[in-house]
Amino acid sequence: MRPIAIPALIAAAVFCANTDCASAADLVYPAARKDAQVDIYHGVQVADPYRWLEDLDSRDTRNWIDAENKLTSGFLEAIPGRDRIKQRLKQLWNYERTSTPQKYGERWFYTRNDGLQNQAALYVADALDAAPRLLLDPNTLSKDGTVALKQWSVSDDGKYVAYGLSSGGSDWEEWHVLDVDTAKPTDDVLKWVKFSSASWRRDGTGFFYSRYDEPAGNSLKAANTLQKLYFHRLGEDQDEDLLIHQDQSQPDWRFQGEVSDDGRWLVILVTRGTEPKNLVLYRDLAKPYRQKGEKKKVAHANVPGPNVRNMQGKKIRSESVVTPVETMIGNWDATYQFLGSTRNTLYFLTDADAPRYRIVAIDVDNPDRTAWKEIVPQAKDTLQGARIVNRSLVAVYMQDAHSVVRRFDLKGKSLGEIALPGLGTASNFSGRPRDQSAFYVFSSFTTPPAVYRYDLSAASGGVWRAPKTAFDSAGYETRQAFYTSRDGTRVPIFVTARKGIKLDGTNPTILYGYGGFNVPIQPGYSPAVAAWLDLGGVYAVANLRGGGEYGRDWHEAGIQTRKRNVFDDFIAAAEYLIAQKITSPAKLAIRGGSNGGLLVAATELQRPDLFAAAIPQVGVLDMLRFRDFTIGKAWESDYGSVDNVDQFKAMYAYSPLHNVKPGIDYPATLILTGDHDDRVFPAHSFKFAATMQAANPQGKPRLIRIETRAGHGQGKPTTMQIDEVADVYAFILKAMNLAR
Repeated sequence: MRPIAIPALIAAAVFCANTDCASAADLVYPAARKDAQVDIYHGVQVADPYRWLEDLDSRDTRNWIDAENKLTSGFLEAIPGRDRIKQRLKQLWNYERTSTPQKYGERWFYTRNDGLQNQAALYVADALDAAPRLLLDPNTLSKDGTVALKQWSVSDDGKYVAYGLSSGGSDWEEWHVLDVDTAKPTDDVLKWVKFSSASWRRDGTGFFYSRYDEPAGNSLKAANTLQKLYFHRLGEDQDEDLLIHQDQSQPDWRFQGEVSDDGRWLVILVTRGTEPKNLVLYRDLAKPYRQKGEKKKVAHANVPGPNVRNMQGKKIRSESVVTPVETMIGNWDATYQFLGSTRNTLYFLTDADAPRYRIVAIDVDNPDRTAWKEIVPQAKDTLQGARIVNRSLVAVYMQDAHSVVRRFDLKGKSLGEIALPGLGTASNFSGRPRDQSAFYVFSSFTTPPAVYRYDLSAASGGVWRAPKTAFDSAGYETRQAFYTSRDGTRVPIFVTARKGIKLDGTNPTILYGYGGFNVPIQPGYSPAVAAWLDLGGVYAVANLRGGGEYGRDWHEAGIQTRKRNVFDDFIAAAEYLIAQKITSPAKLAIRGGSNGGLLVAATELQRPDLFAAAIPQVGVLDMLRFRDFTIGKAWESDYGSVDNVDQFKAMYAYSPLHNVKPGIDYPATLILTGDHDDRVFPAHSFKFAATMQAANPQGKPRLIRIETRAGHGQGKPTTMQIDEVADVYAFILKAMNLAR
């Protein structure tokens, strides 16, 4: 299908004749009372007049939400052309999306979305290219498509699938088990699971997973502490699950258990917060869990006092408490990602003594650091991840934020590169040590994700599944450039646009950024981005400090008291696009989500002159109270703590909620959040919106779009995504006053 003519669509989207669409002057924001709430931090008095919006279920808050949504929907629906944008989005979104296949027993498992399905469904096939059989369709589990299949894990023999479902966008998951032969669930149900995968014992008797106790109060608001690692035996009730490990003296620690491919080792990665450093514990699974005749056993190395209690509160005698978990790495000095094992040797990807990462082998019988063997040394490029397939290492590197894939044997000998189709990202590698082939997904800003198969024995590969889309990628190109930030740091930026665009400063442009938590932003296809390009827009992505594009040093240059570097990098990216005459302030919008929502809000407050529109999505916007909600305390590793005076001063200086100035002509702002967001509590966005609206009610629009039955973004139904993008693009184009 040919794209809609660009000039006609843009003109239709933004032209308003007389009173045909709402203007900023027509907006009357909902009343929001100001209370006399004041907090004191290190002698500094900080007002928080909209604290009442933190009570999500109060009548006042629900009335305010309803009034804001009515105002916002009325404004957006009145923009001509919005419906045409939505129809084009449906066309571009309608393409098949398949995950990389995984082999267990003689069966192959993968997910597939036919196009406009709200959620991807799980399939199984008896042979790789055989017709698949539907196992689980989450689209049938709710009328509005808001129940999502978040994770799934298959038993080694391919007979059972453990799977986690989330509802309404929540991070909370309820886990079930599916019998593959019958495609029906068993009676196994696990609740209060969050930030956990499932890892099966190789004998198929059950799996390891992590969970919290049932929260007291509002489960979408309460702080998440004291995660515990359990073993669930197939067919037993959850209250019979075996407690493998916890540490009551460290309530913020989390535990992730993974069984080695040979079934011998349970490797437990211990994390605190979102800091990219962890401890490594392990257990020899050849040792029994329960002594003969025992009803219940707690396998736990840090049980205080003479007695412990099970999940029902019943005391367990101390004689039944065993301590089989051993420490391999007990210092918080680096990242350790478990890759696999051969006999008594465990392989890890780590940044210990290698800020751009390396691969080491550790002998279980002699885990002292002096005895580690370096298998793949640190390179110029950042080693992003690795997988053991066909008894060799497939290593994915980032070369200036795009992928390069290299192969090594288990002794570190180079076996060459896997050639990629272009400047893009290779991800989602699947394959096990015994498999002959590895599978991966490749995509770029203009290339839809295709699944590739690579035969490691033959050192050759090609496309396994590639979608057909309504987007003509041949007319577009991506360039990578570098610009200089405020302190002289060289920062990369990707710019994607129609070939041959004029550099006259008139191109509508969206600048996207994240810059945090060691997360790299790499080229990747999105039907939403394709739609923006189809509209004649330019899409730019800046690889800011705080991310993971260049390893540990790049990340740490943008955290805590150095967080301002991230904002400086983003501002410099905007200035670069303007200086290159790709766009101009009147045609430039910024967008980001979560930590990127913080980035967008802080940046628009610091440099309102640079942008026509700002879209902060599910942002962390109250830097003084983020740790009080759900998993927020975990973010102190990146942001800092209000208990530390220097870190408090740094956060207070840029916290969006606390830096809105009255009377400033800020860019048109559309704040996005979901009322079920239990990652970044929605009150961040609520309080910021009320503050922005009160500061200059006669200025450019400051609207908030609150999605009901939606959370932080993961698992959001396709229909909701399309509606949201249509609203965002209509808002941006109106703010740019195009074709006026």
